[in-house]
Amino acid sequence: MSVHPSIGIFDVAEDCLAVGGIPLDRLTERVGTTPFFAYDRRLINSRISNLRSVLPKDVTLSYAVKANPMPALVQHMAGLVDSFDVASAYEMKTALDTVVPPSNISFAGPGKTSQELSQAVAAGVTIEMESAGEAMRIVEAGNRLGIRPRVALRVNPDYQVKGSGMKMGGGSQQFGIDAEEVPALLRHLASADLDFVGFHVFAGSQNLHADILCDALSHNVELLLKLAETCGYPVRYLNLGGGFGIPYFEKDQPLDLVPVGRRLSDLVESAIRPALPDARVVIELGRYLVGESGVYVTRVVDRKVSRGRTYLVVDGGLHHQLAASGNFGQIIRRNYPLIIGNRMGVEDRETVSVVGCLCTPLDLLGENVCLPPAQVGDLVVIFQAGAYGLTASPTAFLGHPMPPEILV
Repeated sequence: MSVHPSIGIFDVAEDCLAVGGIPLDRLTERVGTTPFFAYDRRLINSRISNLRSVLPKDVTLSYAVKANPMPALVQHMAGLVDSFDVASAYEMKTALDTVVPPSNISFAGPGKTSQELSQAVAAGVTIEMESAGEAMRIVEAGNRLGIRPRVALRVNPDYQVKGSGMKMGGGSQQFGIDAEEVPALLRHLASADLDFVGFHVFAGSQNLHADILCDALSHNVELLLKLAETCGYPVRYLNLGGGFGIPYFEKDQPLDLVPVGRRLSDLVESAIRPALPDARVVIELGRYLVGESGVYVTRVVDRKVSRGRTYLVVDGGLHHQLAASGNFGQIIRRNYPLIIGNRMGVEDRETVSVVGCLCTPLDLLGENVCLPPAQVGDLVVIFQAGAYGLTASPTAFLGHPMPPEILV
């Protein structure tokens, strides 16, 4: 039986999965309750170290906090990455509580409120302008506070990236300013008292195809350098986005980083440095850095058979891990990798469906999965839970308690 690659990166101790070197049964006693999320800092360290070995040394690494904003994890990331990208005032506060300087924190996303923009101006973070109206409100906030806002411009490219789980650039978008509108907006802002540092483009997420990512990076660099030539400002910041994916499903293959790193090296040496020798070049990643480091652990509270079909009913569900239920962007529902975490040495298998504790048929965590025979009290582990897990889920649904998170 094949083992999903993300399961194999965790250790096994005494027939238990181990997270952070701690056997799951002991870790569960330490947490004191189920369900819970656990993130393995060793795996995060290893992922970033491997990524650094492939990326050009001249490229800086930014962590997209929205992937997992747990404060302890963000604090840990502050010692591993060069900058943060945030998407709300709460995430900005979390990032500002770390050692990362405000100038290395970017604030992106549509619909920033005037209050959030004022907070960002006061903090000195880099605000990614997403519309002409937002740009005007930033100018107003700077004038009112007597502070020169530090800004970049997020570009909506005139091309789309194939193979992305979510397309966030190209065509009509709520994200960024259409590429053809950028020169006129920058001319309009020329008289404003802004510290304009450069550009950001992000065309799509969750891409596992190295060739497509390489082409996207080439297009991104070509577009941003073209805009930099005519923008009228010294460009000191080029955020090329990211979109690196992780393997969620059985047939997914892990992303081959080597050609992506090679293409980035070529682009930096042959295109970016000759045109912009002093610009900070950024790759921004979230899911790729932390997604595979996390597990969601939930306990079997009931085992039942209904007309020949066996169900394991657990004390967790989609209110904590919406993505694993298939209700967070999946068109055709597929199972995330999951195991019985305290029966790793058992070879017998049965076909069951793992369902949560909510009163909805949508609360399905694993459909017709092949697992060791499980009993009440056993621990079901769902992988790929390090990104877009707890904070991407409807935690208030039906009033169940919030699950703890632990970094080990």
